[in-house]
Amino acid sequence: MLSIPSTEDLRDKVSRAVGRRESVETDLRDTKARVKLLEREETLLDLTAAYVRKLIDEEVTVGVKAVERLLTEGLQAVFTDQDLRVKAEVAVERGKVAVNLVTCQKNPDGSEVEGLGNDAFGGAVTTVQSILLRIIIVLRRGLRPALLLDEALPAFDGNYVANMGNFLRTLCARLGMDILLVTHNPALVEAADKAYRIKKTNGAARFEETR
Repeated sequence: MLSIPSTEDLRDKVSRAVGRRESVETDLRDTKARVKLLEREETLLDLTAAYVRKLIDEEVTVGVKAVERLLTEGLQAVFTDQDLRVKAEVAVERGKVAVNLVTCQKNPDGSEVEGLGNDAFGGAVTTVQSILLRIIIVLRRGLRPALLLDEALPAFDGNYVANMGNFLRTLCARLGMDILLVTHNPALVEAADKAYRIKKTNGAARFEETR
């Protein structure tokens, strides 16, 4: 003969099932709320990332244009017998902005030569660009406007060296910058606002102002 479950047991099981259903419904509501919150956060993060990328792109564009202008001005001031300029090629590599500075030379026949670094235009052009890039970094980073150059200019044509000295002097006056240049080249000494000769006296270095 089959036994009939008591109503108390049935009520208890029903009560537990209802409790579990309510708990699951509460968890479901909470999960949906969290999903909506995360979706809003994801949208906000996407918009923020896009805005930051836009700011970076604008900053890079403005900065690159300034670099192009200064490098071109420097090359044309130093190498007066050549038609040199610098252009920037901006690209995105692995999610990051990459900039290549390309030196261009226009020949008398109208043709142009382009190249990167030492291989295309030699050490003199590359060295001038290197010094100007250091000046740009000092200014862009808000560092103290001072630069130390120890025999930094190569032994190229004397006219170019004199032009470089005059350009650096003009640049310092324009930017409020000081450059301490150690050199044996008289053309650079002539371009300086102040010049000192170092002499060894009694085993010690002595500075003698010459201009």
